Amino acid sequence: MLTSRTFVRRTRAGAVVKVVREHYLRDDIACGAAACRLCPPAAANGSAPGPEARPSGPASSLCPGPHFLLPDTNLLLHQIDILEDPVIKNVIVLQTVLQEVRHRSAPVYKRIRDVIQNPEKHFYSFTNEHHRETYIEQTRGETSNDRNDRAIRVAVKWYNEHLKKIEDEEKIQVVFLTNDRTNKEKALEEGITAYTCEEYIKSLTANPELVDRLACVSDEGKELEGGKIIFPEHIPLSKLQQGIKSGIYLQGTYRANRENYLEATVWVHGDGEENKEIIVQGLKHLNRAIHEDVVAVELLAKNEWVAPSSVVLQDDGQNEEDIENEEEKENILKTSVNKDMLRPTGRVVGIIKRNWRPYCGMLSKSQIKEARRHLFTPADRRIPRIRIETRQADTLEGQRIIVAIDGWPRNSRYPNGHFVRNLGSAGDKETETEVLLLEHDVPHQAFSQAVLSFLPKMPWSITEEDMKHREDLRHLNVCSVDPPGCTDIDDALHCREIGNGNLEVGVHIADVSHFIRPGNALDEESVKRGTTVYLCEKRIDMVPELLSSNLCSLRSNVDRLAFSCIWEMNHKAEILKTRFTKSVINSKASLTYAEAQLRIDSTTMNDDITTSLRGLNKLAKILKKKRIDNGALTLASPEVRFHMDSETHDPIDMQTKELKETNSMVEEFMLLANISVAQKIYDEFPEFALLRKHPAPPPSNYDILVKAAKSKAIILTIFASFFLSFQNLEIRTDSAKALAESLDKAESPTFPYLNTLLRILTTRCMMQAVYFCSGMDNDFHHYGLASPIYTHFTSPIRRYADIIVHRLLAVAIGADRTYPELTDKHKLADMCKNLNYRHKMAQYAQRASVAFHTQLFFKTKGVVNEDAYILFVRKNAIVVLIPKYGLEGTVFFEEKDKPTPKLEYNSEVPSLTVEDTTLCVFDKVKVNIMLDDSNIQHQKMRMVLVEPKILGSDMPASLSAEASTKDEPEKKKKK
Repeated sequence: MLTSRTFVRRTRAGAVVKVVREHYLRDDIACGAAACRLCPPAAANGSAPGPEARPSGPASSLCPGPHFLLPDTNLLLHQIDILEDPVIKNVIVLQTVLQEVRHRSAPVYKRIRDVIQNPEKHFYSFTNEHHRETYIEQTRGETSNDRNDRAIRVAVKWYNEHLKKIEDEEKIQVVFLTNDRTNKEKALEEGITAYTCEEYIKSLTANPELVDRLACVSDEGKELEGGKIIFPEHIPLSKLQQGIKSGIYLQGTYRANRENYLEATVWVHGDGEENKEIIVQGLKHLNRAIHEDVVAVELLAKNEWVAPSSVVLQDDGQNEEDIENEEEKENILKTSVNKDMLRPTGRVVGIIKRNWRPYCGMLSKSQIKEARRHLFTPADRRIPRIRIETRQADTLEGQRIIVAIDGWPRNSRYPNGHFVRNLGSAGDKETETEVLLLEHDVPHQAFSQAVLSFLPKMPWSITEEDMKHREDLRHLNVCSVDPPGCTDIDDALHCREIGNGNLEVGVHIADVSHFIRPGNALDEESVKRGTTVYLCEKRIDMVPELLSSNLCSLRSNVDRLAFSCIWEMNHKAEILKTRFTKSVINSKASLTYAEAQLRIDSTTMNDDITTSLRGLNKLAKILKKKRIDNGALTLASPEVRFHMDSETHDPIDMQTKELKETNSMVEEFMLLANISVAQKIYDEFPEFALLRKHPAPPPSNYDILVKAAKSKAIILTIFASFFLSFQNLEIRTDSAKALAESLDKAESPTFPYLNTLLRILTTRCMMQAVYFCSGMDNDFHHYGLASPIYTHFTSPIRRYADIIVHRLLAVAIGADRTYPELTDKHKLADMCKNLNYRHKMAQYAQRASVAFHTQLFFKTKGVVNEDAYILFVRKNAIVVLIPKYGLEGTVFFEEKDKPTPKLEYNSEVPSLTVEDTTLCVFDKVKVNIMLDDSNIQHQKMRMVLVEPKILGSDMPASLSAEASTKDEPEKKKKK
């Protein structure tokens, strides 16, 4: 059958066109019930297996007989955690519902699609909009929402009539679940069995734990019974959009402050303008926004603008009704500052889009006996506490759990939410690893059978077909140089002298794109993951292990497919010719950095591999000097290496990584290959090249660096026994070259670590490097490398961006064919957004893993005394770096229930005077370090300042540090 809908619309040019949409109806769409013999099998319709022949779900006191469940759209959106529970089976999801969910929440849509694909759940997607007996037209005056509600009820009635025809002793019933009061009343009037989700779940008497997973479905702005109004009302979305259009309000992404829960920033994205940062301070001005929400802000008058707070404030879990305490804390923020430090300040007036996710954390059990309402403390300090109701408080205490937010009433200090699931005991290594992966949104589930089906069949070997468009380079003395224990070897190198006296240098990269073809399930999973994530004890692969550690890994003494970038150079490292080719190589050695360094330094080894390494190292030094002369930055960031116990796998030693010449050697040739490939793919595809840029930081980013260097120069000049020229510590930031030169000059004979500290601080001033599509951006420059163009080509086993670059390069040299998505700049730009997000989350997850293993290391060490340097000063704290461990922590000078010392903060010359002792940026201090595990949710490194000794009898006995090797890097804009 065919039904059509005709309507007219006006084009942009003003013409009126008639549009006819044809809608095809069928009568052979299966109901999905396994017991039904009237319909074709569900699998024949391309759907997953439907509900069971004899529904075996939990026993319901409301529906004792066999039954299927059919939820409406709002129930599916809000109660997805219930529907995902293994107890809930035999559910029919209508096409009407799926389409609405897809438009309203992409994350929930993905989750319900995954549930439908799970054969153990027996969910079935019924295409009611194309079934002859369940499709309905929208009537005159009927809203789309009312039409969809009616379509759902029609489908329920059809199912019940249809299932009556099944010859069975006990008839199967379809139960309609809705939390919409009007929809439920109409369903009951039409003879449909209908319940709210709460009614049905509470009827499952054998599964009382499900009640905890019920989402609170009241309106977000609706007040709780009783209670004082705390927050202003949110302006409706329609008025917000008008206000944004007229310029009254600004739209941006809300970023909570990890160090101060009463402060946030809103990043406003302008059209072609520099992003604007608006400060928001105070509970009422924050107005129930949550980290990563898209919000509307109203700018305050200029006389109400504030400076970014230098106070460290944590929500210390006071009585949630004690708002006066919050107001006292807000007064701490209001201190007089230099007018130059004031920044645009605003207040949140409405929420445009909530970006809530499930949050990991721990239950803070109520002190009231037999209470059902408790506070949940998220692991991420940027997320507020969440009020939940649970009957399992005794069981969940001391466990890591997941909670979802349902809403935030105006008269509630905290948002409402519900329990989702238990992850395991806090402190357990497996549990904590699961938490950090979930918190940083790292896809880590096992690869599905659909993905694995696209892997090569073993045993695998190179065929004649594989050799098409390839050079055989197996005769070359190729070797790889990697960290110890590396199994996913992406790259290998060679260097040899050729007949004309010049050198041939090759970078050979694993040809991953040969095995991952565009558009299949393996490709889709790889782009979703975006990158391999390296934790301290495990690796979350982007591609299955058969590829990452075997067929793609350029291991020694086996033939492997590669993509080679080969240069002809003279002995001054000047490139004379460049060519790219797909190839077959056979690596002659898989070396570690230390092993390669030993070969280069050896006076007795002169074999072909060693000679090749020496040639590479010599050229690398020249290449590096050229880069630095052009203005490339050499920065510093302490990296930590753990030595693990072979039995317990706990860290037994911890030290910062030592870099060798061979680290730099490999890096130089990877950079050169990436630059050469970037230029090639841009020349061939000026609109579709996937490139990587590093934006120059705005001048304000360098404020803390410049002030710190000047203050240190003054101090050294006054107090040092020798005269240190002030010019040596003047940091120029007008260009990357000027910055690099001033960093090179910034040295002190009596303070050799000063230069490293300056480079660490400079790293914190940098912007994030990002992927982008060349056709969507005009600024290609890579600030840190001082290169006009750059991309990633050299690590396709662990980065999806490199796979796209390989495909572009293969088409450019005629070694492969193109495909539509490869030359669609809008799709490429969307892909770049995902890759940038995945790379950022991978970095944060890696840092969180280092932080956790640092705590494990210190757990058995007791008190450790170490040298430290001050990186930043705050109004009530200092941030220190301990070079030996690469450990960073905040030393507080205010402690709860203890007297506070006299504190004087100087923002012009960053310093903090505690009693009579002045602490400045880069000062060397001594601290005692120990693990404070009194709060298992947020374990921290506790530090006692040993030197300099603070004078004053009213000083707290100990100064604590909230440590760590940071979950997240310092903000891009350092104030």
